[in-house]
Amino acid sequence: MSSMAAMVPRLSEARLVETRQRGWVNPYAGLKAFDYARQAPSPEISAYVGHFWVVTWTDLAEPYEQRIVSHPTVNMTITRDFHQIAGVIRGGFSYTMRASGRVIGTRFRPGGFRPFLGGPVSQLTGRFVEIGDMYGRAGATLVEQVLAEADAPAAIALIERFLLSLGPERDPVAEEVAALVAMAEDDVSVTRVDELAARSGRSVRSLQRLFRDYVGIGPKWVIRRFRLHEAAERIHQGLDLATLAAELGYTDQAHLTRDFTAAVGMPPAAYARLSSQS
Repeated sequence: MSSMAAMVPRLSEARLVETRQRGWVNPYAGLKAFDYARQAPSPEISAYVGHFWVVTWTDLAEPYEQRIVSHPTVNMTITRDFHQIAGVIRGGFSYTMRASGRVIGTRFRPGGFRPFLGGPVSQLTGRFVEIGDMYGRAGATLVEQVLAEADAPAAIALIERFLLSLGPERDPVAEEVAALVAMAEDDVSVTRVDELAARSGRSVRSLQRLFRDYVGIGPKWVIRRFRLHEAAERIHQGLDLATLAAELGYTDQAHLTRDFTAAVGMPPAAYARLSSQS
């Protein structure tokens, strides 16, 4: 398949961010069907936005469904099919690509969407809200402009200008939350809420309130979701399931299997077979 440079205008090399596709179900097959790139936000918006992402596909012979095991973040996505703000999604979700198309997404930092909402992020959890419904005519105009703009970096610049026009104010608590979520993601030894609370210097109850307000969901879900992302990668690498369950803080292999199956849509053994074929 042609490279991203052949599909859409090249994103600025200085602002590209390399990444693993954590949370994608079987990304190794997905990247044969579509092109994916991430772009770092400009300094002016980086306190709120983690990154922008662009997915493009051309002349698919067959529809391709990509399933996602969600992250504890709010996303704003604009494509021909939909243009919406998605709160934290507890389960998995999927998108089916047909023919040719493009999706431009804005992934907010954990806690980073609260200044654009003006209230607890938990009110968005599990919901998809039209951009025009949340931000009125200005939001609808943004959608029209992004869809009309063929150049991906220029479309991202439109989104940045729109977000800055909303006048967000830096919130040190949101930045504290983002650091705690990053800790939960990066340190696989963090498997319980009380461990994260101790590192934060907060009580468990205080941490739970903080996460519901700024992330949209509790710290237990956040920790467990990141451990499932880790499990998917390690299963692909062939790690023994019993060993993996112990390392990631599960009571036993059966517990990991139940959680993994519920989130990914198939048991670990089936996922291992699927990813080995990619």
